[in-house]
Formats: sequence, structure tokens, C-alpha cells
Amino acid sequence: MKKSHPIRRVVLATAATVSGVVLLLSLKPASDPGAQAAGAAPQQTAAAQESPQGGSSAAGAANGTVDGAVVQTEYGNVQVRLTVAGGKITKAEAIQAPKGGTSDQKTALSIPKLTQETVAAQSAQIDSVSGATYTSNGYKQSLQSALDKMKASSTPSQSASSGSGSAGGAAQAKTVTGKVVQTQYGPVQVRITVANGKITQADAVQAPKGGTSDAKTALSVPRLNQEAVAAGSAQIDSVSGATYTSNGYKQSLQSALDQAGG
Repeated sequence: MKKSHPIRRVVLATAATVSGVVLLLSLKPASDPGAQAAGAAPQQTAAAQESPQGGSSAAGAANGTVDGAVVQTEYGNVQVRLTVAGGKITKAEAIQAPKGGTSDQKTALSIPKLTQETVAAQSAQIDSVSGATYTSNGYKQSLQSALDKMKASSTPSQSASSGSGSAGGAAQAKTVTGKVVQTQYGPVQVRITVANGKITQADAVQAPKGGTSDAKTALSVPRLNQEAVAAGSAQIDSVSGATYTSNGYKQSLQSALDQAGG
């Protein structure tokens, strides 16, 4: 019995070792899939969180800067740049403005006020700065041009979300140029952009110029453009001091509306 006792210990120890190894092998595969499954869940959660972020960035893709048209004034060019975020003007600046001589002082006086009023008003309905009429009028005309571009750029994103109906809306937008109207001081011709039966932009592609006509054109045309868009028709008021230009503008505008079917 004493001789067999050590053998029993060896047998029992061996059996215990084999059982332990088998137990470890049987437990390890079961734990690995669990660990992989645990790791897979956070990855799916992260992916699910990325999709809303992608949507919000796409929605903000229309944000950025918009440059208005270059407007020539008697003292130099004026051009406005707008920074837009969430459909609102967050910053306005004049990337071109009259300079040299007294123009430096007038530009330094007027531009900061005009840019501040632009952000506050969120439109081109701002007051001219006293003593800088030409710069103010040129600024407002370029500003209106930038605002029109903002509206035009927002239309595709809205139409894309609406589906096939957007194609019809986009197809309705067109640009029409009215007839040339001869006035005592020079020809006047109006170009309008029409979308969904409304005037979205109006510009005078021809207007009297030279001598005092430059001042009258700079005074009247920006106002006439704004009134044409606001009224949606040729029933707009003449600008005091620029009767001939105003009348020619309205005749050419009516001609453009007739061509557009408005």
C-alpha cells in the first residue's frame, strides 16, 4: 500500500493538470467572442454618431463668403464681401473702396458705419453716410448684388431637399433684358432675373454717364433696382433729380417684364 500511494498521487496530479488545461481551453474561446462583441458595440455606436455630424456639416455647406458686383462710382470702385453663417450676415466688408486724396477720409468715415449697419439690418436697406454719398450708394448697390447671390445659392439646397419638384422651380428662373430706351442724357436698359414669377434681381446694364449724369445715375439706379425687386413690377417711384433716367428705367423694366410674361 505504501508503494502504491505515490503512484496515486502522480495519477491524481496528472488528472488534475489535464482537467485544468481542458478547462482553460474550453473557457478561452468563449471569452474571446465576448470580448470581440463588446468591442464591436462601441464601434457601431461611434458610426451611428458620425452620421448626424455628417448631416449637420452638409447643412452648413452653404455658409461662407459672397462677393457683390463691382460698382463704379465717380471716385472709384466699390465692392462688398459678406460672410454668411446659418443664413445670416455675420460680417460685411468693402474689399474695394475709393482711395486717394479726400477719398481716403471719406472711405474711412463711411465704410465702418456701412458695414455695421449691414450686419444689423441684414439687408441693403441702410442709410447713406453724410459726406460720402457716392461711396454709400456704390456700397448699397454691391451689397444688394451680394444679397441676391445669397438668395440664388440657397435655392439649389432647398430644391434638392424637395425632390423632383425642385427642377420645375429652378427651370422657372430666367434673366431677361429690356429694350434700350433713349433719354435726353443717354440710353437706359434694364436686366432682371425672375424666379417663380418674382423679380429677384434688377440691374441697369446701360445708364447715362458723363458730367453730371454720373452723379444722377449713382444716385438713382441703386434705388430703382431695389424698388423694382421690392415692387415686383414697373410701378415704382421716380428718383427726384433724375427724372429722365427714372422714366427710361421704368420703360425698359416694363419691356423686360413683358418678355418675362410678368
